[in-house]
Amino acid sequence: MQHPLQIMMENRRKGIRCGIPSYCSANELVLEIALRRAKELDRPVLIEATANQVNQFGGYTGMVPKDFYEMVLNMAKDIDLPESMVILAGDHLGPLTWQKLPEAEAMENSKELVYQYTRAGFTKIHLDTSMKVADDPEGLLSTEVIARRGAALYKAAMKGYEELKAEKPDAMRPVFVVGSEVPIPGGATEAEDTLAVTSPDAFRDTVSTYQRVWNEEGVGEGMQDVIAVVVQPGVEFGDEQVFYYDPAAAANLCAALKEFPGVCFEGHSTDYQSPECLYNMVTDGIAILKVGPALTFGLREALFSLSMMEAELVPAAERVNFIDVLEQAMLKNPANWAKHYHGDDRQKALCRKYSYSDRARYYIGQSEVVEAMNGLFENLRKYPIPMNMLHQYMPLSYNKVRCGALALDPRELAMDGVTQFMLDYEGAV
Repeated sequence: MQHPLQIMMENRRKGIRCGIPSYCSANELVLEIALRRAKELDRPVLIEATANQVNQFGGYTGMVPKDFYEMVLNMAKDIDLPESMVILAGDHLGPLTWQKLPEAEAMENSKELVYQYTRAGFTKIHLDTSMKVADDPEGLLSTEVIARRGAALYKAAMKGYEELKAEKPDAMRPVFVVGSEVPIPGGATEAEDTLAVTSPDAFRDTVSTYQRVWNEEGVGEGMQDVIAVVVQPGVEFGDEQVFYYDPAAAANLCAALKEFPGVCFEGHSTDYQSPECLYNMVTDGIAILKVGPALTFGLREALFSLSMMEAELVPAAERVNFIDVLEQAMLKNPANWAKHYHGDDRQKALCRKYSYSDRARYYIGQSEVVEAMNGLFENLRKYPIPMNMLHQYMPLSYNKVRCGALALDPRELAMDGVTQFMLDYEGAV
């Protein structure tokens, strides 16, 4: 069976404009609506788990790769979406979560990580060896080191795939994404004034170095499995800022892509780009559009609107006060936002609620927050939302409810907050 992303690349080589959004989230409501949209549109859906979300030690979700794989495929089965329509992927697989360890130990963990992903059945693997580990020398990592570590991870990934194929002969061969100029997962941690676009020569050097080093490491044929290279095309976001795609600024980089018809660009941190920007990115060769924080930002936004309606509709003694529960969960365990949010207490409080970086996504799946979310849904079923109030707090969803495209149910309204962002990506590809 040919990989859907290989089919996409064949179509692009024929001159057919096409691409795919990559939904990077472990949130169950985000995953549910992504799968439902795939069925409704009859399009394959690409879902990515990041190394810090899901790894052999459980990540912050508590899931190992096999757990995540089975969870998503069971969700797909529940809505009769065929397994062949679901592309499961691993994002930033490498030393991301082990940068404080020496190379030998960090790479052993990284090899086990990619092995477990492909052994579980994930078929799109981002080999990210661009970050430094504890005993790396001062200065930037050379592309040669990045490529050599990538070759070691490719070998481990293919070992997992071959073992899976022995059990499941029709297992799909994985495809890979590489690169040496990889944006920080989850958006910038500091405000930036400018953003440097990857130079055409740096891109050419990345591809030629990978080709040479992988040949030296005995996996030269593995470059045929590489479908995309991560570059910085000039898009990023932080707490309050978004760098929008400028086709003119990326023109030389995208022109260089024509020299390598076997690959496209994978764009990271495409969250919050306008529909026009996303469309232009796909047209210019940035065919894989990764989005993560924007999806849970949309969910959080919808849940806040529902919480505000709860304050209007539900007697005080019965309210769950979702916004307060989320805030307390974040204050109780600040590890996932403290390094990212800056300023005085008021500024940090605003960031916890409204930052584009959406560090709230680390908490929205915690048991007490999920309990509050489900309690919010129950309250707004007991005390139904009137249409005039829905228009005040969720005008985009109001229009869908009014024309019968969306049920007036609080859980559906919450997921529609995610859909609002997905629509931009669906229109771009």
